[in-house]
Amino acid sequence: MSETRLQKYMADCGIASRRKCEELILGGMVKINDKVVTELGKKVNDKDVVKYNDEIIKPTAKKIYIALNKPVGYVSTVSDQFGRNTVINLVEDEIFTRLYPIGRLDYDTEGLILLTNDGEITYKLTHPKHNVYKTYIAVLNNVPQPNDIEKLKKGVYIEGKKTNPAKLNWIKDNIVEISISEGRNRQVRKMFAAVGYKVENLKRISIGNILLGNIPLGRWRHLTKAEISYLVNL
Repeated sequence: MSETRLQKYMADCGIASRRKCEELILGGMVKINDKVVTELGKKVNDKDVVKYNDEIIKPTAKKIYIALNKPVGYVSTVSDQFGRNTVINLVEDEIFTRLYPIGRLDYDTEGLILLTNDGEITYKLTHPKHNVYKTYIAVLNNVPQPNDIEKLKKGVYIEGKKTNPAKLNWIKDNIVEISISEGRNRQVRKMFAAVGYKVENLKRISIGNILLGNIPLGRWRHLTKAEISYLVNL
């Protein structure tokens, strides 16, 4: 009889990423056979009954992977304590499976965000060791100077910590393409602010090999087999 670590089992059930599931376990929100578990090393098998929030959970049979073009004015969470629109609201009338956003995209930033019920993929894409680059188009308040572009390429200090080197391409006038491998809060805006620029518009156009393409604003598409294979093999 095979055994699986509890946090991986929960991720396979579509609850959240493994990292988030670990937090839920430590918070006493998970039971195995009606006993609260707070140990991360606990394993479960096919005969165990696992509950989250006192509801039985089971691994999701069908994995769903969606690329969504998020508009400004939506938060990248399942729900919002302030009653704001979420990215889930954009798919809930057509997809009837519990999905979760992979990572975050700021409220005032538009563009590509991925949604899935595959906790393992979420873990891979959000773990720093996989070094997945996210690419954005930034419209600045001024035309950037070459020396400022070079500073960003080497990394700049935001909130006392230096960013990883970024990839930048000047497109035209005050429009710049920037790729980063981290996911710190409002990182692109803060990086440009560190060298004296304000980002007036920001759009994410790719996550690794997955491109936004021509998905209309507020709409979505299923990932292709090739894109799913890319994520699985990260």
